[in-house]
Amino acid sequence: MTTFTTTPPAAADLVRGPHEVRMRAHRRPGHTIVALSGALDGAAAAALREHLIGALRPSGRLLILDLSAVTSADAAGLAVLIGIRRRAAGLGITLRLAAPGPQVAALLRATGLDRALIVLPARAVRAGLAA
Repeated sequence: MTTFTTTPPAAADLVRGPHEVRMRAHRRPGHTIVALSGALDGAAAAALREHLIGALRPSGRLLILDLSAVTSADAAGLAVLIGIRRRAAGLGITLRLAAPGPQVAALLRATGLDRALIVLPARAVRAGLAA
């Protein structure tokens, strides 16, 4: 399991800011589930992008982004998801989103990205399904 945070080490002792996003990777045979938590926003976008790019190669044929603990997202966060989807496809890896909360799900619907990014229900992540 890998944990990554966008907060610089010097600020680690401070109260977590609203822009902090945490990422834990759980590798399974053939796929990886990356559990994200926090806000997927402009302040976290660069670090999020770099971490997810790093998670692509060892992910197997499927990378699932568990969004159940993501509190909010904005255009920059969605842009990272779209960019990761493109990179994954170029490597022959399928990207799936799972269990977005109400704000993130509404944003995906409002932007039409729910048609471009396949969203799995929460039970798929809990069951560890790789479909």
